[in-house]
Amino acid sequence: MSRTRETSTRAARTCSFIRGNDPGTTADHGHAEVADRFAKDPREYSISTKEFVAGSDDRIAGVNTVRVAWEKDALGQWKMTEVPDSQGFFKADLVLLALGFLGPEDAAIKSLGLEQDARSNIRTPQGKYLTGVEGVFAAGDCRRGQSLIVHGINEGRSCAAEVDRFLVGDTRLPNAGSIKVRSFAPAVKHKSCQKANKPSVEVEAVAA
Repeated sequence: MSRTRETSTRAARTCSFIRGNDPGTTADHGHAEVADRFAKDPREYSISTKEFVAGSDDRIAGVNTVRVAWEKDALGQWKMTEVPDSQGFFKADLVLLALGFLGPEDAAIKSLGLEQDARSNIRTPQGKYLTGVEGVFAAGDCRRGQSLIVHGINEGRSCAAEVDRFLVGDTRLPNAGSIKVRSFAPAVKHKSCQKANKPSVEVEAVAA
């Protein structure tokens, strides 16, 4: 069979997978051709890497792995446990690490002497951003753990307002919530426009 005909045949089989003509396959269209060529779904789940293995040229040759299962511990928290006798080896020319959020970096936290909670996040009082170290604030994932970007934006703005109050005693910055009333002295006008004993004003600001 010529290379062109072989490629066309594989493409036709792939289309068959995509259209769902073969009810025996569980691979989706993104991996259908690989599954057709190697007779299995190329994706692997619930596997933990134990060791990177180098070849004779000191380049990556593969990874030693073990299968894992999610189980609840005595406190009801989900933990990964290794499945006995499930070791494996995967050949590899390139390894990409996609770890997600594993907690804030310890180096800065330890150097500043910040307190951490049970999940390794920086501890602050409820609804506050000032840590146990004077003048050090924490916001976002390092404080609340992995979350949505909208929470990160909200915490960043709220933390900025708290820092402003810490530095100057008050803030004009938007904060969490709907309508906030803030008091501050108005901008100083030219002497000819000033009135004696002019009171401070109250401003209502709506946080976006």
